[in-house]
Amino acid sequence: MFVTFEGVDGSGKTTQAELLAGWLREQGRNVLLTREPGGTPLGERVRGLLLEGEEMGAWAEAALFAAARAEHVERAIAPALADGADVVSDRYLDSSVAYQGIARGLGEARVRDLSLIVTGGLLPQRTFLLLVAPTVARGRAPDEPDRIEREEDAFMERVDAAYRELASHDPERIVALDAAREPETVAEEVREHVRALL
Repeated sequence: MFVTFEGVDGSGKTTQAELLAGWLREQGRNVLLTREPGGTPLGERVRGLLLEGEEMGAWAEAALFAAARAEHVERAIAPALADGADVVSDRYLDSSVAYQGIARGLGEARVRDLSLIVTGGLLPQRTFLLLVAPTVARGRAPDEPDRIEREEDAFMERVDAAYRELASHDPERIVALDAAREPETVAEEVREHVRALL
């Protein structure tokens, strides 16, 4: 099973991915908990460039995310799935479509196609989209935000709108959840959906 979590920065993705992975392990399942960008040594180095590095053009940003994702699938996700493990990822290709494709204006289809090419077309069975107002998410930001977290409010509003649009186009795969609620309440709703996949 391959499950991903998406949402604006500060929506609670990391928390929910960790809670789901922990619950699956309690059920006796083998689980790979991973993240994007990252998940491999190369991916983590690319993460540093993307989140802590200097400003860059939109296509350079999209290409770096795609490169990290290609390595992530080849070296971590695909082998784990082949071994019968569940994969839970904090972000995957919908992030690129929302942030670079729509919010940065590169084109939804072009950015999605790039990710599908480099991953061999691998899509998760379920993507949980954690919806929270960007102003609320901003309030949850760390004391030292990364390069993308420092973007202007208008950019985060575009990302939020982009995610909502993606969910409306693919309701079979993308499950939109109200992430303004208590984390455990959201986690239980996630588990309800995941039980149907087990």
